Amino acid sequence: MNIPDGLQYTKDHEWIKIEGTTATIGITDFAQGELGDIVYVDISTVGKDLAEHEIFGTVEAVKTVSDLYMPVNGKVTELNRALDTSPEKVNADPYGDGWMIKVQLKGTPSGLLSAAQYKELIGK
Repeated sequence: MNIPDGLQYTKDHEWIKIEGTTATIGITDFAQGELGDIVYVDISTVGKDLAEHEIFGTVEAVKTVSDLYMPVNGKVTELNRALDTSPEKVNADPYGDGWMIKVQLKGTPSGLLSAAQYKELIGK
């Protein structure tokens, strides 16, 4: 189970990497493992201002569809277009090529978990 230090996490199993006022967001290795083979990523929120905990998209696996939740307040500025044709990148490299969106932060993020806290949450 890969849970990199240097990222922050949510109880909904998203990860976030904050660089200045920009954040890159995806789902954790734990989440992709629980979902199984991901066959489709649906994100249509580019250009929208979303609040923490709002749904920014969905991910479809062979057996289920799961909502994706914003870990912060911000404006969705970019999505990973590579996932349109290769959603399996989320399974293969959730913290690299499988990133999902980039966000322009609004305000100071709160309630995010460290790697150690996230490991405790999932029992690892």
